Amino acid sequence: MHARPALILLAAASALLSSCGDAGAGRTGIRAVGSSTVYPFAKVVAETFARSYPEYSSPVIEAIGSGAGISLFCKGVGPDTPDFAHASRRMKKSEFETCTANGVSSITEIQVGLDGIAFAASRNGITIDLTPEIVYRALAARPYGEEQTARKWSDIDPSLPDLPILLYGPPSTSGTRDALKELVLTPGCKAGPLPEGLSDEEEERICTEVRADGAFVEQGEQDNLIVQKIESNPDTIGLFGYSYLEENLDKLKGLTMNGVEPSYENIASFSYPGARPLYVYVKNDHVGAIPGMVEYLQVWRDSWTADGPLAKVGLVANPPEKMAQMDAAISSRPALTLADFQ
Repeated sequence: MHARPALILLAAASALLSSCGDAGAGRTGIRAVGSSTVYPFAKVVAETFARSYPEYSSPVIEAIGSGAGISLFCKGVGPDTPDFAHASRRMKKSEFETCTANGVSSITEIQVGLDGIAFAASRNGITIDLTPEIVYRALAARPYGEEQTARKWSDIDPSLPDLPILLYGPPSTSGTRDALKELVLTPGCKAGPLPEGLSDEEEERICTEVRADGAFVEQGEQDNLIVQKIESNPDTIGLFGYSYLEENLDKLKGLTMNGVEPSYENIASFSYPGARPLYVYVKNDHVGAIPGMVEYLQVWRDSWTADGPLAKVGLVANPPEKMAQMDAAISSRPALTLADFQ
């Protein structure tokens, strides 16, 4: 089994100073940071770009998590800041406001495709039909405002396996963790008996705070570590992006959610509850200053079709209407505004 590295440098970048503009002075190669879920797709795009445009320095792609990537992206404009941010959830309004305050005033949002957060076990491991409510009851620090007392799945429902609750997943900086909160924990929470009179902050905390007593174990941004853990203990469950499940189907099986399997077709149709968009954010002030950014975006557009190279490594293609919209956005690079977050 291969480990997925946190940093890829596809070729040595030129050490010469750039003379193509203030924003890129001192750096000639593209730098993209963010989601470990988007990383394998960005790696393919970067490798294709390096082959197709040998006159440009090869891109540097860093997998540091969606939140950490957007934070770096939003620090400002210039050679010490990234040109692209990858995210497995949408940029937040607060993050956009930070970008704007730091002078990053022109950002284009590109939805490059779809993925799903997948719960998985080893091929001969635990079998359980999950629902958002089951996952919430199992992982919440204070389910519905009450003390967390569930130690086994059967404590939640006697029909569930009489096995300890133990789930390996990503850290709080990961977009996959954000998607867990938005797509699974919050719906599971709101389906149950929440106390009356809660403030919005109290409700969000009750619905999204994950228990810290050892039932949920963070494994960093390296999904291969989660695979190793659930392979070594067949009674455990792992959480990561669908594309990583698909890459490891010789070792893993996906667990159903509401009776629906995590599959390409079910994510594309949004019938699987964990389906989510994936994003690339473009710092437009760097276009023209960092050589190759326009061509790099073109490689993304050429690669994200349903029969393209990214589909072969697990990306679920955008629906036709959204794909046409994103094709146009690659060319025109429309800037986000605060109204887009209302």
